[in-house]
Amino acid sequence: MLDLGTSFLASVARSPDALAIVDGELRLTYRQWHERICALVVGFDELELEAGDHLVTLLQNRWEAATVHWACQFAGIVVTPINWRATTEELDYVMADAEAKAVAYEAVSARAVASSKEAQHHPRIAVGVPDDLPFESLVANAAADIAPRSEAEAWSVMLYTSGTSARPKGVPRRQSAERAAGLAHVAQNLYRNGERTLGVMPLYHTMGVRSLIAMSLVGGTFVCLPRFDAAHALDLIAAERITNLYLVPTLYHDLVHHAQFKGSDVSSVRKLGFAGASMTDGLLKTLTAAFKPELFVNHYGSSEIYTFTIDQDAPKKPGSAGRAGINQMVRVVKLGAASPAENAKPGEEGEIIALLKGDESFEGYWRRPDADAKALRDGWYFTGDTGFFDAGGDLFVTGRVDDMIITGGENVSPVEIESCLSLNPGVSEVAVVGLPDERWGKIVTAFVKRRAAVSEDELDHYCRTSGLASFKRPRRYVFVETIPKSPVGKLLRRMLVAGEYEAEKSAPNNQDRPTP
Repeated sequence: MLDLGTSFLASVARSPDALAIVDGELRLTYRQWHERICALVVGFDELELEAGDHLVTLLQNRWEAATVHWACQFAGIVVTPINWRATTEELDYVMADAEAKAVAYEAVSARAVASSKEAQHHPRIAVGVPDDLPFESLVANAAADIAPRSEAEAWSVMLYTSGTSARPKGVPRRQSAERAAGLAHVAQNLYRNGERTLGVMPLYHTMGVRSLIAMSLVGGTFVCLPRFDAAHALDLIAAERITNLYLVPTLYHDLVHHAQFKGSDVSSVRKLGFAGASMTDGLLKTLTAAFKPELFVNHYGSSEIYTFTIDQDAPKKPGSAGRAGINQMVRVVKLGAASPAENAKPGEEGEIIALLKGDESFEGYWRRPDADAKALRDGWYFTGDTGFFDAGGDLFVTGRVDDMIITGGENVSPVEIESCLSLNPGVSEVAVVGLPDERWGKIVTAFVKRRAAVSEDELDHYCRTSGLASFKRPRRYVFVETIPKSPVGKLLRRMLVAGEYEAEKSAPNNQDRPTP
């Protein structure tokens, strides 16, 4: 397989004058972008960065961040992107853990870098900040074409898991796995030459990296949106004639419910894809009606193995994650299974596992034998996700092993209840968790952000008449101002369990707020 640098060169040869990247007023063709990438590789040489070194980045989705990513592929440097909101302590941890040799940052992350003890010992590349080594100086001088210095089996990127329950784990991935994942993304989303995508999923997240690589493979355009803003996103979709969107459900929700949406031209968008979390039935219906897409893909995967399963017609069977991707095999094993041979029966909820032989797979966590021992068994990756295969052979993802609610001895999946309640017109967003209860062990509790006036009794009646099993009905409702989410839009149930939420200040239409 080609290394990523050579892969990019092939795209330059095929489509030198095609528009490659857009960031505000800046517009670069593949030929022009390649020149900047080569210049940055020379800049890395001047900093004495070598193949195999880690470069930590704290950058939003701007052309400089994408250029750093590609220059690292040419130079053989392992780009190690982290959330630009990272604290000083988080930055210190990652730099020490990765043994980083340099860091790139911008104004929004400058304070963390300035306070970081680890960062002070290494070159600091400043993007748009008049401190340290200006990024602009590294790409200012023209450079001769530089041949890629890496093989396909060289390390490409190291992403860090969110670390919600423990210290973050590094996920190193080879260039071969990254390119295989990019090719799978192109094939599974039916991308064509000249696609245009909204580059808003962060480049410290597997979805953002995948969009960047996929566009290069088809001579497409990566339109940068540094941080998500629904109004700005709608403007870019219209102005740049975006052809595909690949977002987490939360961003779709915010986009389609924004006041500007009805007056916006989104007719150029023909393909929708989502990942990172389950999408409720209600949001699926809303997006289908709003965009009328030719293709609506549910992509289920992870940082460790990009693709587990794909459903290319998500609205047809709501909740289905489809079947294994083109580079993968998946199974559902019994909850608590020690071996990948302990298969669950169709319809039986268990833990989802994926084959490590897949072309898109990682090989293990960075210096974490404890995490490897927990997740890697007999050639399979135990995802920690729960789900089941239906009678037709499609996978349904029901949540996380740790999110399962055991109430009165019964296992209850939060996702099923959330999908049910999302169809109620009075519900804007909903998250379901189990809260401690002396009698039941855990009591099913629904945290609801309301769109219109709706009471606890009305929601309970709705669940009773919807076909939801009685033991799965929420026994408590809490009306909140917002549902807590991570920076990439993932639901943070642990915050609700811990009581870290803001209760609704006033009920819609000035009705009294129901007592939970």
